[in-house]
Amino acid sequence: MIEKKAWAVNGYLALILMLALLIGGIALLIQENLVGIPLIIIATILGTGILVVQPNKSYTLVFFGSYIGSLREPGLWLSVPFAIRKGVSLRVRNFNSKTLKVNDIEGNPVEIATVVVFRVVDTAKAMFDVEKYEQFVEIQSETALRHVATRYAYDNFEGKGLSLRGNPEEVSSELMQELQQRLMLAGVEVSEARLTHLAYATEIAGAMLQRQQASAILSARQIIVEGAVGMVQMAIERLENDGVVKLDEERKASMINNLLVSIVSERAVQPVINTGTVY
Repeated sequence: MIEKKAWAVNGYLALILMLALLIGGIALLIQENLVGIPLIIIATILGTGILVVQPNKSYTLVFFGSYIGSLREPGLWLSVPFAIRKGVSLRVRNFNSKTLKVNDIEGNPVEIATVVVFRVVDTAKAMFDVEKYEQFVEIQSETALRHVATRYAYDNFEGKGLSLRGNPEEVSSELMQELQQRLMLAGVEVSEARLTHLAYATEIAGAMLQRQQASAILSARQIIVEGAVGMVQMAIERLENDGVVKLDEERKASMINNLLVSIVSERAVQPVINTGTVY
């Protein structure tokens, strides 16, 4: 069902007309003129159609089981008398999901939660196409979060592809797109979807922390070794180009060994002074 605008006229003019009919009807009854009775009845019927619309709120009107339209312009209005009115808020709202336990693409249990910013843009769909659109938003948000979380690993230790921890913007963007597709049925527009909680489940948190630490140490060592090799290569080339010393292969290997040990070692290296030769 698609939202449409309901018939309505200015409520202030309607109030003036109602007062005129009431006053005229009462005056005629006082004069014992029965014409005053239908005037009062008409004024009473018109009174049932008076509706006050607050800012950022909409009312759907149902007349004898048929949807006849919605009113969302703020103000005082006269619409169809005897119509049933159901109010729908058009304000932007937040939904904070519960912390869910799901398995990532590698099968590791993770805890994840999200916040969804949404608003109703089609009141007819929100009221008539789903049972309760607030509960629909909650259930579909958690379902979409579970679905998106199973597509990625919690962390990518090899540095390839996307991960939940390393690419929160991309994951949130995909979550928002999937939510929008799911919630179109309820006439809801998703403004933003963000991860608010992400952690390994308690049963594997300790093991994964050790894995992260080992991976960090390995990455740091790799950078140190690459830097050390570059420094040693630069030092040897500088010595040879400046003619400071001529090194044969054995002396060059010894110097490389000493320089690498001094650069890569975690502790301060104690120098050994050689007063003789290396042979």
